Amino acid sequence: MVWVIAIALVLESIGIKVTLLLAGSAALLVGIGLGLQQTFNDVISGIILLSERSIEVGDVLEIDSDVVIIESIGLRTSKAMNRDDISIIIPNSLITTSKVINWSHQSHQTRFKINVGVAYGSDVDFVIKILEESAFEHSEIQNKKLIEARLLNFGSSSLDFQLLFFSANIFRIGKMKSDIRRKINKNFTKNNIVIAFPQIDIHLKSNSSEKSK
Repeated sequence: MVWVIAIALVLESIGIKVTLLLAGSAALLVGIGLGLQQTFNDVISGIILLSERSIEVGDVLEIDSDVVIIESIGLRTSKAMNRDDISIIIPNSLITTSKVINWSHQSHQTRFKINVGVAYGSDVDFVIKILEESAFEHSEIQNKKLIEARLLNFGSSSLDFQLLFFSANIFRIGKMKSDIRRKINKNFTKNNIVIAFPQIDIHLKSNSSEKSK
């Protein structure tokens, strides 16, 4: 501020009208302001992130359906890595203005779900038992007493079940879910439980006049 005032006084003293200079450069300043609007937005968002510390390095976030782990937080952008080990540069404004799920904000473990549908006529209690045993065998599941399988819904073509379990392996949960699904499929096949697939029943009605003929 002091430098700006000093330069303005010097220009006035040598006969240059500062007001005319500002008026002439108004359009240029507006263009620069519009061009730097997003940059200023990112910088302000970076200051908010660094001061509030609601998101820290090492947190696992879900942004726009993409799960990433934060590696660094800068003034304008943050660096993250997704589950494919691809480095992503994220504008800070995207984090502060979008709906972001912080998987590691409150607890070191998170509850996950696996949905599966079986054919109608299956023994519900037995299916629940198989699901819970399939999850119990996985070594990375925590609080195994909290493993729970539920009859979720009566679907159009299946009895829909949901398996719930806790794990600290938040970032690589896809591999863990795959292992459990493979175990479920193996146990279902072993116990003759059929995983349902979409079906349509078609009922044909004959015309009464055609019957008389």
